[in-house]
Amino acid sequence: MGCALFVVHGASRVGGRRVTVRDCGWDRVLGTAFSDHDLVVILEGAGVADAEAAVDDPAWVEWRDGRPHDFHAV
Repeated sequence: MGCALFVVHGASRVGGRRVTVRDCGWDRVLGTAFSDHDLVVILEGAGVADAEAAVDDPAWVEWRDGRPHDFHAV
């Protein structure tokens, strides 16, 4: 897999997954998603035109440390 622009990190102990974006060589935290809807809203806020499609596109989003679309607490 190549470098995705957005990374959805593993779930926290209380649930939700941190979302970061690679920005000029730095990782910047955009927020925490507790659902696919939250993730779409975060991506839209970052300027992604078709955020719903980007969620499942590995060229845009990399899911780390857990299954995609699983936001439950670990």
